[in-house]
Amino acid sequence: MIKTFLLLVGAAIVAGCAQQAASAPAAASTGRECFSARNVSSFKAQGDNAVDVQVGVRRYFRLQLAGVCPNVNWTRRVAVVSRSGSSFICQGFDAELVVIDPGLGPQRCVVNGVRRLSDAEARALKYYK
Repeated sequence: MIKTFLLLVGAAIVAGCAQQAASAPAAASTGRECFSARNVSSFKAQGDNAVDVQVGVRRYFRLQLAGVCPNVNWTRRVAVVSRSGSSFICQGFDAELVVIDPGLGPQRCVVNGVRRLSDAEARALKYYK
């Protein structure tokens, strides 16, 4: 009886771990690509409502903003902050962009779309050759 109980508890623990491990690549199975907010190394504004961020060496993502983000074209620094409870950003509403405005202080701009730029798009924008 005790062996059966321990076996069931062990199986439940293994199943729980398997479910957590499976949730990370779930984005890959749906065709989405994710990035960690901690790995953003640079950015370039694309107008008032989109920002391209560099993640790693040759990975670029376009963050579409919900509305206009004041002074995103003029700021020298931004912060990408995850809103999902994880540092990974996979889709819109997972993140917000924090832009420092000298007169108003930090402005939070909600991200409502995330997509990885293709190599051809990154080359056309002269992010690399």
